[in-house]
Amino acid sequence: MRESRSSQLLLGPMLRYVGADEATVWVETDARARVEVRAAASGAVLGSTTTFAVHGHHYGLVVIDSLVAFADGDGTDESVGIAYEVVVDDEVRWPVPGSAMPPSLIRPVRSGAPIRVAFGSCRAAAPHEPPYTHRLDDHPDGKGVDALRAFGLRMAQQHPGEWPHLLLLAGDQVYADDSSPSTTRRIEHRRRTGVAADAPTGVVADFEEYTWLYHESWTPEIERWLLSTVPSAMIFDDHDMIDDWNISASWVSDIRATSWWPDHVVGGLVSYWLYQHLGNLSPARLRDEGLLQRCIDAGDASDLLHRWALESEEFTPLPGGYQFSFDRHLGDTHLVVMDVRNGRVLEPGARRMLDDEEWRWVRERTLEPACHLVLASSLPVFVPGGLHGIQQWNEAVCDGAWGRMSARAGERLRRAIDLEGWPAFDRSFRDLELLLTELTADHEAPCSVWVVGGDIHFGYLAEVDVPGAASGCTVTQVVCSPLRNVLQSRDRQVMRFGASRVGRRIGRWLSRSVRRGRTELRWALSDGPVFDNNIGSFRFDGDEADVRIEVATLDADGHEVLVPRIERRVAGRSAATINSG
Repeated sequence: MRESRSSQLLLGPMLRYVGADEATVWVETDARARVEVRAAASGAVLGSTTTFAVHGHHYGLVVIDSLVAFADGDGTDESVGIAYEVVVDDEVRWPVPGSAMPPSLIRPVRSGAPIRVAFGSCRAAAPHEPPYTHRLDDHPDGKGVDALRAFGLRMAQQHPGEWPHLLLLAGDQVYADDSSPSTTRRIEHRRRTGVAADAPTGVVADFEEYTWLYHESWTPEIERWLLSTVPSAMIFDDHDMIDDWNISASWVSDIRATSWWPDHVVGGLVSYWLYQHLGNLSPARLRDEGLLQRCIDAGDASDLLHRWALESEEFTPLPGGYQFSFDRHLGDTHLVVMDVRNGRVLEPGARRMLDDEEWRWVRERTLEPACHLVLASSLPVFVPGGLHGIQQWNEAVCDGAWGRMSARAGERLRRAIDLEGWPAFDRSFRDLELLLTELTADHEAPCSVWVVGGDIHFGYLAEVDVPGAASGCTVTQVVCSPLRNVLQSRDRQVMRFGASRVGRRIGRWLSRSVRRGRTELRWALSDGPVFDNNIGSFRFDGDEADVRIEVATLDADGHEVLVPRIERRVAGRSAATINSG
């Protein structure tokens, strides 16, 4: 008689949500399985679940309801956290036997303790070896040194008290239209067998191919361990789906006319919900929403999630559909993450980043009391120099400010050079301007407001002057991009020109030519731009806040390391630069 085989852990564990007393741990297994998360020291079961299937893949999200109870009685160092293991069908599958990595920990958020948040965006998958570690100028396959991997390598040498309480990945966690060489070969082989033969070259076609992207990005030892021990929050940008995703109404019309788009968009949304969004939610929101429980009850959730994705995409970019925006409380720090891709309104003349219902949700969460507010989206709000004015101008031209012929030319330009940031949605930019003005005018305004973005492949800090802001309340735009996807020198020069004083004057002239009103807010780069692969980090302690952007490079021995490029402190409602390189 053939013995039954215990299921294997294919991907994960990924520590996703962690609060003061709750946590979630995500896994993918190779078959239907019972999954338990146990305290490593005592073997006590912290939480368990049964996986559900989606197109032959198997997923589980273990919800842990009482961290404090286990920390008190498990013999662990309460100031560090609970070392955990993952058991699949009664077999320990994590940690991997023989691994030299430190134990994976669940560290509850402690009231009054300093909070650390790491963040970044735009991470292309490629091997961690030459020529892929070269700069793009030096080799056509070059992606540069991976800042996220360098961060994980450093963490492995640190005391857990120095680890971040959250990793925020702000877009382009995978590139569905720019795969690595190995994934490209798999796609080409599948096309030769006749599967999705109508899909564009180099673009993943369906759910199965999307899963390859996530496995390639998160399977390597360092990245896998990092994601097992640092809670993560994620929001998509266009390349998680396809370049220029929902850039305009005409783009949506054009792509929906293709034969390959339905399988692509459904595969993209379902895989995003499974691999990225599911872990963004607190246990309470998971219960209120109910979609996870419906998947578990179904056993095989393929049809359920297919219908859900069609309904979500059907209402995009129209009001309605699924809300991907979310928030998290980390002590006195409040993180609000906005979906500025799937929830867009694209009607010419009435374009918005988010529909009215989702914007109301964002506004309500943003105005909640907090000592520090991190307001994040995949796209920067306050862009430097002329990059603001040219997007305002282009939106107006595409809406007909200069006539029909110019509108068609403006649309071609919009798609060609990605004119799709917050300034290209003028109504939403004005709404956010009013929100920040209202937020900071209150005498109980946060000590610091950090507007976080990615996407544009260079990092910077910009101080934002909000008229009427309460004394000492600071607003700063922080952009951290890319984690791994460096620009060529010529593209850097274009960006430098756009951010220059000359670029700013050109942008202002263009904006005035279409009668776009000037914003009440003023901002200017205080640090940057930083074009090397980079990762950012916050440290919040009482009313003090520190931000740092570090770049990835190789040391003399060829090891990935991080070098500080920007450091800034907001201390007691007064900002002071402690170093800027």
